[in-house]
Amino acid sequence: MATQGIRAALEEGQPGGAQGQGRRWPRLHLRRILIGVLIIVMIGAAATLFGWDLSGWLEHVWNTITSISIGYLLAALALVTIQTTTTAYAWYSILRFAYPASNVSWRQVLACYSTAVALNFVLPANLGTLVMLVMYTSIIVAATFAGILAAYVVQKAFYTVIGIFTYVYLFATVGGSFSLQLGFVKSHPWAFVIFLVGAGALLYMVAQTLRERLRKWWEEAKVGGRILTKPRAYLGRVLLPEVISWFAMLGIIAVFLSAYDIPVSFHILMRVVGGNSLANMTSVTPGGAGVVQGFNVLSLKGITSASNATAYSVAQQLVVTAWSLLFAIVMVAWAFGWSGGKMLVEKSYGEAREKAAEQSAERKQKRETKRRERREARAETRGRRAHRARPSTHDDPPSNGPPPDD
Repeated sequence: MATQGIRAALEEGQPGGAQGQGRRWPRLHLRRILIGVLIIVMIGAAATLFGWDLSGWLEHVWNTITSISIGYLLAALALVTIQTTTTAYAWYSILRFAYPASNVSWRQVLACYSTAVALNFVLPANLGTLVMLVMYTSIIVAATFAGILAAYVVQKAFYTVIGIFTYVYLFATVGGSFSLQLGFVKSHPWAFVIFLVGAGALLYMVAQTLRERLRKWWEEAKVGGRILTKPRAYLGRVLLPEVISWFAMLGIIAVFLSAYDIPVSFHILMRVVGGNSLANMTSVTPGGAGVVQGFNVLSLKGITSASNATAYSVAQQLVVTAWSLLFAIVMVAWAFGWSGGKMLVEKSYGEAREKAAEQSAERKQKRETKRRERREARAETRGRRAHRARPSTHDDPPSNGPPPDD
């Protein structure tokens, strides 16, 4: 399996691996530097050939960042770091309780989580989260994907609850927010109810069909959620860091709002948080780009101008994305070494894409199978009806008794 290959390579001398703990950072080579410079030059040449205004985009990024005072910028970067590290510590606690003999290190978990945060800003549909799950499965020998998935459910529990609160607050206080993203529910309420009932019935039938496999997955999943059996450990090592992370996220928003002279209050923060969360949940663009800006303009309607709200939103996304990418690169190199970290991320990303493609292919195959079964059932029904409707003739043998004697 791909994960076993990643583990073997990490253990055979990569810094941060089982045998590579404490090794020195690899030396920088002139050839690698020249290759990096050549790649940058080629990217610039390609951008010119395809008509991409790369210099204009970089100038826009630079102007956006420099329009914020250094104090606001440093405060935002500090809060982004706190948000990432506290959530990563919650992950570390969950994984240590789930796999105590694995000796997974704090910096490895931090590197994997920071990679997910960074990739979710540049990959669509939150694919970075799936990459992170594969990375955890790769670095923890005893881990199964079902167990890591259960750990993810434990880690997301607080954010799910607080997210529901923000959604309710958003729908109750921001006019038009429901129709912006979920207007089809209001337009077709009965269709939505039928969809939910049908989805529930389908899930039940799938669960009945995969009963034995689900039982095995459940046993593996119980390992990933083992910290829930220790309430004090969960409250102190998972819930508390995540609460700190959530307040750090509020602080980031407050800092950027203040940087653009937008009033800061609990009501405004909840409007922005709810809009960002809903936009990220329903968007398939990297980092919810475009959708987030539109929702921020709606959330801040009547508080500031649309242009100022857009400038705030773009600045926050650019700064947080740039810092998250830089932080992830440094953490991965620190935990696994440059070569080992590069290989781990690439392999995990490839396996994550394979898993996503397999799930899509399975869903497509199930749909095709159901269509074929329906066609066969309809054909069989038509055949039976045609047979019953076929008129009998005098040439047909009598239905009862033996054939007549000659």
